[in-house]
Amino acid sequence: MIIRQVEITDLPTLLEIENAGFTPEEAATEAAFRERIANIPDTFFVAVEDDQVVGLINGPIVNVRYISDDLFDTVLPNPPFGGHQTVLGVAVAPEQQGKGIASKLLKHLEDEARKAKRETVTLTCRAELISFYEKLGYINEGKSKSEHGGIEWYNLVKEL
Repeated sequence: MIIRQVEITDLPTLLEIENAGFTPEEAATEAAFRERIANIPDTFFVAVEDDQVVGLINGPIVNVRYISDDLFDTVLPNPPFGGHQTVLGVAVAPEQQGKGIASKLLKHLEDEARKAKRETVTLTCRAELISFYEKLGYINEGKSKSEHGGIEWYNLVKEL
């Protein structure tokens, strides 16, 4: 498996993986993915096995510790250094789950964030995923103010 920067030709597969992993209310749209590919390709990565995209991770750099809902609609190009690396989405194709792909994608994003001297990696997750992220060194900092998709989210942060 390799992890590489996203390409626009990955879009159809990205949408399949995203829609398999999230409800319609919380999944990124084609327009959102197009904007992220255009504006933050430096923090949008895909896992590829046998020439097939099997997972994705993406998120812009922000100046605050927690994700805000506006990021799901609009992202701006990343500054070269500093800030907080967000994770707006991490997803793995259903038939590829359980192989550690999500963990490898997170580690890759964390490594890139360290190189760019980011302060933290910050994300929101549902309650049932808190223990997964805690095993990877993330700290649960409580309920998020996010109302994205009408779900209760928790802020998880990893200091870099």
